[in-house]
Amino acid sequence: MNVDFTNNIPEPVSQITKTLKKAGFEAFLVGGCVRDLILARKPKDWDVTTNATPEQIISLFKDTFYENTYGTVGVVNKDVTDETIRNVEVTPYRVESTYSDNRRPDSVSFSQNIDDDLKRRDFTINAIAYDIDTGEIKDLFGGIKDLKDGYIRTVGNPDNRFQEDGLRILRAVRFMTELNFQIEPKTKDSLLKNRELLKNISQERIKDEFTKVIMSSNPKKGLETMRELDIMSFTIPELEETYSIGQNKAHKYDVLEHLLRTLQASADKNYSFELRLACLFHDIGKPRSRRFSEEKQEPTFYGHDVISARMTEKILSRLKFSRKIIDDVVSLVRWHMFFSDTEQITLSAVRRMIANVGREHIWDLMNLRVCDRVGTGRPKENPYRLRKYKAMVDEALVDPISVGMLKINGKGVIEATKSVPGPKIGFILHALLEEVLDDPTLNTVEYLQKKAIELYELPLEELKKIGESGKEKKELEEEKKAEEIRKKHSV
Repeated sequence: MNVDFTNNIPEPVSQITKTLKKAGFEAFLVGGCVRDLILARKPKDWDVTTNATPEQIISLFKDTFYENTYGTVGVVNKDVTDETIRNVEVTPYRVESTYSDNRRPDSVSFSQNIDDDLKRRDFTINAIAYDIDTGEIKDLFGGIKDLKDGYIRTVGNPDNRFQEDGLRILRAVRFMTELNFQIEPKTKDSLLKNRELLKNISQERIKDEFTKVIMSSNPKKGLETMRELDIMSFTIPELEETYSIGQNKAHKYDVLEHLLRTLQASADKNYSFELRLACLFHDIGKPRSRRFSEEKQEPTFYGHDVISARMTEKILSRLKFSRKIIDDVVSLVRWHMFFSDTEQITLSAVRRMIANVGREHIWDLMNLRVCDRVGTGRPKENPYRLRKYKAMVDEALVDPISVGMLKINGKGVIEATKSVPGPKIGFILHALLEEVLDDPTLNTVEYLQKKAIELYELPLEELKKIGESGKEKKELEEEKKAEEIRKKHSV
């Protein structure tokens, strides 16, 4: 079979295969990039396979790195900024021995036959090779048909593939999620039989696959499949606890369904990874805080926000996420229950909330609240209460109008007027503020020093009247800004 994908392949990538061929070697694109080209998707990375040895590959390219035992050589394109083509991995045709630890081959040898390399790969859709120059496609295991039919199927015997590397169990779910495919029945049966192999996999490798599921367009489907196949108990058992935990009347779904719907709402909005994690974990502590209220005749979950934050920190630490990601997500989970009655909220309370999560994350917190509402099954995404919250956050984020905006402070006024501290200094600052509010171009050290000297010569009572006028001007400007913000949010 021959196809032409040349228009979709970056020149730096095709240059690598041309260089290898010019030196007398074979060279194919292989794996995920070929799969994505066939599906008309933009590849996230580019992999080349060849019958050249690592030493021969290194000798052909100026900038390379080789820091592994599997023969993979990184070819660096320093002149490009696109990370997907800046580092292209070139690997010799490989034959792998047994996998005694269910994680990595005990030994690797190099081959001169592309077929040997394709046989060792995980799934049929990743075992397709493409020759850029001739357009030839090598598809020994029906990967193109599986792409057409929407199946995730292992290369050869599924038991052998999963026992070679237990992470392939999670990878099957990840590819199913990203591509919106189904897992082929025999592959699925084998996955169920071998799922305990995940116990042998490092948390870092599990984290990488989990991250890709969360960042897919349909993470809800991925996590539902993980639970159905009893994979969740080997990856994030705390989520398993939330299954079938009923909630109060404000919620339409059990805790797990609510968490997955909240997560999906964030994916539908293409929100950040940190916000998606916060959506997934914000109520994870509910099973451990659940009590039954005889008075209300329904479950209560007092303190679940604190428990959820603690659990989230343990989960993300176990999965070896960075300290920054952990801190950001835990903060959002901890404070997701902010406010209740819009008539009782004060701006000072809103400012305290902003201080808790940071100015850079306050809108993530607001968006978490929106997704949380969608996850309850409520049809209206942006009701009055949420609009009011947003208006108050906007208002709290605006720098207050004060004499601190001036290019001169009290000390500067004292120095300019050669005076001492006293009530006149405060009146002068407010008088200067009134002028600057009327004409911001006057906010210069030179002008304000000169004007301060003039004002200082005025009698105290006259200066007081001007200062009070400045205070009134400030209050009017603040109210004007607040009114504009409320109008923007329709409150």
